[in-house]
Amino acid sequence: MNASELFHSNWVIAAIVFAAALPALFVVLTEASGALARRGSPAARPVRLLRNWVLPVAGLTGLLAFALKNPTDNTWMRVIVTVLGFLAILLVLSTLNVALFSTAKETSWRGRIPSIFVDLFRLLLIAVGLAVLFSVVWNTNVTGLFAALGVTSIVIGLALQGAVGGVISGLLLLFEQPFRLGDWLETANTTGKVIEVNWRAVHLLTMTGTMVVPNSVLAGGWLNNISRTHPAYRVSLLVYFDAEDSPVLVKEVLLATAKRLPQLHAQGVVDVEFKGGGCYEVGLHIESMLKGKPARDQFQTWLWYAARRAGLRLDCLPLDQAAQARQLEAALKQVGPGFNLDDKGCAALAQHCRVETYGPDEVVQDLGVIPDALRFVVLGALSDGVPGPDGERLEVLHLDQGEFVGMGVFSREPTVAETRSVGVTTVLVLPLVAVDALLKGDPVVARTLGDTIERRRQMISQAVAKAHGGTPVKAA
Repeated sequence: MNASELFHSNWVIAAIVFAAALPALFVVLTEASGALARRGSPAARPVRLLRNWVLPVAGLTGLLAFALKNPTDNTWMRVIVTVLGFLAILLVLSTLNVALFSTAKETSWRGRIPSIFVDLFRLLLIAVGLAVLFSVVWNTNVTGLFAALGVTSIVIGLALQGAVGGVISGLLLLFEQPFRLGDWLETANTTGKVIEVNWRAVHLLTMTGTMVVPNSVLAGGWLNNISRTHPAYRVSLLVYFDAEDSPVLVKEVLLATAKRLPQLHAQGVVDVEFKGGGCYEVGLHIESMLKGKPARDQFQTWLWYAARRAGLRLDCLPLDQAAQARQLEAALKQVGPGFNLDDKGCAALAQHCRVETYGPDEVVQDLGVIPDALRFVVLGALSDGVPGPDGERLEVLHLDQGEFVGMGVFSREPTVAETRSVGVTTVLVLPLVAVDALLKGDPVVARTLGDTIERRRQMISQAVAKAHGGTPVKAA
């Protein structure tokens, strides 16, 4: 064989092509795969599959095709072609997944298709591809196989009709997507938060635990997606006051109490409706249904104290004027020695003062307001706090019995901290007119109170400065 015949020989041409083309393709695919991986592109996966598996197996298939005299009759050749065909099916599926779904936006029709349908479609394509592959490469008659599978599917479907019905209902719910994980659903039997969705059932987190609701029940009945109808869950309750109480004052107390609830939704509102005859309906829009019971309990607890501070008769219960007078007298006797007051002085001051009782964790004095009075702790304790870096409340001062808040009543400066009650707390309220009378009557008291206020202001300034890294500062 001369050089010309050697050059035109098929196997020599194939060897040159494989020796030059395969390394070049490997280099190109390697660079492409690296570039796509650095950009975080989902297309990097099919490129790696092509470089690491499809291309080497294709090269081996080509070499065997030229090396064997009758490649179509060789068993090993058929095995390798079968492997190459299977890899080609995987490459096509991976490419379709990238082109149709991996880059699709969530709002598009491709992004809304549940993953279970994508998996079923992928399984169907693999089955059809393998059937065609075995039919072409191994000359297999797959018609009988498909017929047997069809008959078997019918028999299994009839035997498992109830279970299959639930699966079909689940697939329909997944395709329609009337709810998602985290949504709140209201059904004929329960209300809860969706924590899991599968082929057979939906798992709802309710007030009494986790309830498993079959998909067939949801598909055959009605459901209300609370999360898509309003940004908050609404809790309504009826409260009763004495018919003689002013509706305007009652509404103010109800709104002020409800708006301080920590469970209240950021975008929620509070609505109060006067039903007549001392009856009021209060609507609380809270963050979730699980917070409904705590919000209702805390609101009613705070309302009990707020109504008595405002002189309102909640639940039409009469106010014990004599008990309030005794409570005020005891509070003045406790605070009086600090102002050099005798019994006569306490009695004269009583006409200007009052006693207020606050429920646990109730706001006594807001942040950024100008106080209207001094409030001395008679029973319980108070806590001064400031907003932290993440929005949480950081305690900066702890006030025990005999200590007071409201220093800005003299300087007319807004408060730098929010004051809350620690447990049930009773305070003696001294308005500015009462404090002025005390200071004018005794210069020593004025000097002592001024020193106390200046020391307290320094303590609060230091405590606020350390609020992001220190423990609560206890007032001296």
